[in-house]
Amino acid sequence: MPLTATGTTVEVDTTAGRVRGRWRTDAAGHRSAAFLGIPFAEPPVGDLRFAAPVPHRPWQGVRDALEYGATAQRGDPGVTFIPEPSIPGESTLNVNVFTPAPATDASAQALLPVLVYIHGGGYFAGSPASPWYDGAAFNRDGVVTVSISYRLGFDGFGWIADAPMNRGVLDWLLALEWVRDNVASFGGDPSRVTIVGQSAGGGAVLTLLGMPRAQPLFAGVYSISGVAADVTLERAESFGRRLAEAAGVQPTRAGLSALSEERLREVQGELSAREQGGSPFDELRRFIVGGLEFGPVIDGDVVPMRTVDAIAAGIGADKPLVLGATDDEFSTILDGAKGKLRFVPARFLLGRAGLERAVRSPYLAANRDVTKLGSAAVVGRYLTDRLFRTLALRIARARGAAPTWLYRFSWASPISGRAVHCLDVPFFFDCLDAERVDVVAGDAPPQALADEVHGGAVAFVTSGDPGWPRFTDAAGTVRVYDTTSTVVEHGFAAVRPLLSN
Repeated sequence: MPLTATGTTVEVDTTAGRVRGRWRTDAAGHRSAAFLGIPFAEPPVGDLRFAAPVPHRPWQGVRDALEYGATAQRGDPGVTFIPEPSIPGESTLNVNVFTPAPATDASAQALLPVLVYIHGGGYFAGSPASPWYDGAAFNRDGVVTVSISYRLGFDGFGWIADAPMNRGVLDWLLALEWVRDNVASFGGDPSRVTIVGQSAGGGAVLTLLGMPRAQPLFAGVYSISGVAADVTLERAESFGRRLAEAAGVQPTRAGLSALSEERLREVQGELSAREQGGSPFDELRRFIVGGLEFGPVIDGDVVPMRTVDAIAAGIGADKPLVLGATDDEFSTILDGAKGKLRFVPARFLLGRAGLERAVRSPYLAANRDVTKLGSAAVVGRYLTDRLFRTLALRIARARGAAPTWLYRFSWASPISGRAVHCLDVPFFFDCLDAERVDVVAGDAPPQALADEVHGGAVAFVTSGDPGWPRFTDAAGTVRVYDTTSTVVEHGFAAVRPLLSN
């Protein structure tokens, strides 16, 4: 859906000052306005570098919001599925607002539902400035869309002796408070906010769902391929102390502030690389057992407990939730070695990857379709299941009778032959003609499937119901998105053997 800027600007007032955005028109004539790079917090530099975010001070006059703001991601992120550019600058905590109806008088018009998007990237990379995250299609369908930034890696989630924990999480909270206080000026209803994220962003919205202090800031949650970090405080502190020691400074704000951004990222990368090593299966096992290196830390305060435990305790039970994953998130990880592994029993490789002996036979029996593809495919599916699909099922079961819907994205791309990580994002945003979508989805991805995935998201954000039956543990009802989409019972049966592991 190519967009053409009309050259006409539009201005609205925020709590910090007036901002100027730009109208755009898509090929079908639908009009929307984009306000880019609006700072919700002061730049996290100097005395604020490792501090909790501080609301941005007011400005005089009209501030241009015509270009994406600086990103917390620095430099070239390398080859990624989603194009997520890095933009230099200090003011990295900003929001992008896409709206079909900026409010000249919020009291005189019907306010629209709001989607707030948190990008992925393993909590150490990613950017809200991706063309895939443009809200034009949601605007066309009557939804105001906001994408937010947050501090990444050690700056956002690293342990420092005298600094607040979970600075990246505090950034999410302040951004959501900004939405609460300002979205009506853009035509959005602050009481109808749905938080959405993919990959680490999908984990972020699940973390927020389980946080008591976040509850007033949103009304619904949609988690796309969510991966929970749930980093223990002990693990975070150990890494923080080792990083400071490797850099030759004290593990304090003063000590670490003496390091430039570049040097801190360099030491962070060196330390991460040093802790890896060994065979590919040793690394795979460490990743499965240990999880992500950075991410929300269970500090007993901002994040009081593990995500699944918080949800099982009933936190967020009043919020409708949609969550799911692609069938083959990381299933291609060992494709390069499938020739070498073709004669190695899948049962043995699963053991090397950390799966307990008693669970291997039930798991293989539940995944006969994958065993036909060879041992490398089995291990790839196991990684997908352990990181993504079992989490989705655990959370759905933990919520009991709370309104929950599960889905699977099963459409196999002609490029990879499978439904891999990030493939579903352009279908969710209905932007199949966006930059580099063809690299992951081929030259002719099915528009009808985008209509279904995006349409379900619009229905959920608008009404709190995506349009298929709720999940119950007895029926295991799941929406399966494919060339011919269906609703099936026990749609996550293939991962159930892992719930005891």
